[in-house]
Amino acid sequence: MTLSLCMIVKNEAASLSRCLESVDGFVDEMIIVDTGSTDDTIAIAQSFGAQVYCYNWENDFAAARNFGLQYVQSGWVLVLDADEVLVKDVIPQLQAILQQDNLLTVTLLRHEVGAQQSPYSLLSRLFRNHPQIHFQRPYHELIDDSVLTIQAKEPHWQVGHLPTVAIEHFGYQVDAIATRKKHERACQIMAAALTNDPNDAYLCSKLGALYVDMGQVEQGIELLQQGLNLHPTEASVLYELHYHLGHTYAQCRQAAPALQHYQQAVQQDLPGLLKLGAYNNWANLLQDGGRYEQASRLYQQVISLQPEWAVGYYNLGLTLRAMGNLAGAIAAYQQAIQKQPDYAEAYQNLGVALFKQGQLQASQQAFTQAIALHQQHNNMVAAEQLQQGMAELGLPGFPAEGT
Repeated sequence: MTLSLCMIVKNEAASLSRCLESVDGFVDEMIIVDTGSTDDTIAIAQSFGAQVYCYNWENDFAAARNFGLQYVQSGWVLVLDADEVLVKDVIPQLQAILQQDNLLTVTLLRHEVGAQQSPYSLLSRLFRNHPQIHFQRPYHELIDDSVLTIQAKEPHWQVGHLPTVAIEHFGYQVDAIATRKKHERACQIMAAALTNDPNDAYLCSKLGALYVDMGQVEQGIELLQQGLNLHPTEASVLYELHYHLGHTYAQCRQAAPALQHYQQAVQQDLPGLLKLGAYNNWANLLQDGGRYEQASRLYQQVISLQPEWAVGYYNLGLTLRAMGNLAGAIAAYQQAIQKQPDYAEAYQNLGVALFKQGQLQASQQAFTQAIALHQQHNNMVAAEQLQQGMAELGLPGFPAEGT
């Protein structure tokens, strides 16, 4: 079966080549819808042999994606954004999937690179070129509703799932100004959509979480609760509503409702990786409340779900150190550093634990590396505070505890 890449872009010259290189030689054609680029985006796309179609932007991502679908000639469609790449290792699995006659769409696991809260998501990004498949919703657009409609009429179609990470998303690594503009645009689009369909729990989840991110906490909680009151049946929507409410109440230092919502989030019937954020945040609350044994068990569960996630080891290290288990904390910090070599906070806390064990030379090395990484990440305040703490104590490589 043949495969088409289908994208919408605007001013993506900085990242588009990386995206297209990841699928070059795998897809049979590239269909790119440009919504008004003023940089080299179109020229870059054409250099990869892409067919570029210009589209007048109407504040509707679904409409733009559907515009591109009309030009697809292949039997299957892969949808990516310019700040994403396809993981090369999954290509043989995807090639096998395309040969299955009963699959209508395949959900793909996406790694949110740099995200500290929810590092994985599941999206319907690979689907058959069926005439009735189309995107809906102007923001956070999905094909899922149209797939359910097709299945109701043609029940032989199945939805597949690839359990390994297929897409890496780098959208969390943008600057603050760009993020703010993106949030404001998303807020306007989703608020208008929710006015037209106030019973859309999915939109309540997305817009409610966005309000919280933008500092409109009361409005966000109200909208998230509105979504729960609609009694959605989809596990993914219920998870997001409970997860975002848990995260919001935790930010407001209301531990009891936060714990309740995290517990309900992890009860949803979803792959464990998708619930990683809820498990981790639940454990954080337990740790903050001094319930270290319970927190430690949850962090171990986080690590078992994703052994490559450095944050899980780091948080376990903080808990073990609070329990007085310095050897365990040191091992956990070292695991975090092994998974993420530029983890400044892990080096810093490793230095504290090593000093408490009397390993002065090793602690000094850890602190020195922490300072260098803080400086490398332009976190000059943290670097200066660490240096000052070491100097005040008069001990090489030792900061005031808690830094």
